[in-house]
Amino acid sequence: MTKAIKLLTALPQAQRERLMELAKEVSFPEDSRIFEPGGTADRFWVIRSGAVHLDQQVTSRQRVTVASLGAGDMLGWSWLFPPYEWDFGAVAFSNVRAYEFDGPSVLALCVEDPLLGLSLVRTVAEILAHRLETTRGKLMDQYAIRRRSGLI
Repeated sequence: MTKAIKLLTALPQAQRERLMELAKEVSFPEDSRIFEPGGTADRFWVIRSGAVHLDQQVTSRQRVTVASLGAGDMLGWSWLFPPYEWDFGAVAFSNVRAYEFDGPSVLALCVEDPLLGLSLVRTVAEILAHRLETTRGKLMDQYAIRRRSGLI
């Protein structure tokens, strides 16, 4: 299994410093919706403190938490790929402080500095690979539990 990657610590110092020039400090109160599936994805965050749950709407009344993120984790990757829409929803599970990055500004910086762009895309790919592996493991555990219970 891949190890958890933290965006800001994974980037070389010079590239991290360039990226941080675009950072804006923001906060979200507990229980606030940060974004909804299908919304315009034009930014991302690095969580400084607190916890965020990513969720998926499964029925008109029910959302299921698909991942939990905390300090150092990157929140949001849809800003990087067309059609630039959120795939999941996100809610602050506790008070959250984060660095916010404007997606188009980061993409422009990546064009200006291709090494930064390559490092950023590779790091995001590693983050996504780790999350995919974690989710796959959780699904397999749920499948095993349901199978043992005779539910499937």
